[in-house]
Amino acid sequence: MQFKKLAIVAFSISSLFATTVFAQEESATARQIIDKFQTDLISVMKDGKKLGYAGRYDKLESAVTNSHDLPKIARIVVGKEGEKLNDEQQKKLTDVFSKLSVASYAHNFTDFSGEEFVIDSEEETKNGGVVIHSHLNIPDDKPVKFDYMLKEKGASWRIINIIANGVSDLALKRSEYTAILQRDGFDALISKINEKIDDYAKQ
Repeated sequence: MQFKKLAIVAFSISSLFATTVFAQEESATARQIIDKFQTDLISVMKDGKKLGYAGRYDKLESAVTNSHDLPKIARIVVGKEGEKLNDEQQKKLTDVFSKLSVASYAHNFTDFSGEEFVIDSEEETKNGGVVIHSHLNIPDDKPVKFDYMLKEKGASWRIINIIANGVSDLALKRSEYTAILQRDGFDALISKINEKIDDYAKQ
């Protein structure tokens, strides 16, 4: 399991249509969303080697979709440049970014050796959001600290950013993707994201 990469990539950020207890409950709290997501991650890790990358991807697709606000995250990472995109481009960006988010988890959470997620606390933000403070205990290694930032979407909550060991995944992606979009254009950005997805599948 590639935890050093995870501390930087984390999100990758990053949710798609399987049946999950809390995801199906419109009244799910922010804490329940994170608890369910982390439980799903551990479950996939335990079968990670047997599943392989493709199997982990399939298992995590719903977990990521049901816990992350991927359309909102995709809009944020391209900033004001996203306002120049037409409806078809915005949809394509969301679709490709969603695949990237699932792929990054499938790539980073590969196997299990006794890891355990622990939720430490939660706090409300001034803008109506919630931050869930958590950490991942890793046998014979330092724990990885996660701060999940969530906003309400409908009657439930969704992750819009993850800070791993003080590094904001959203900030990293926004810096990289906005620069590509400004310098090289939309098609180049999509190609770059697809390259990353392919790289995750190969490693």
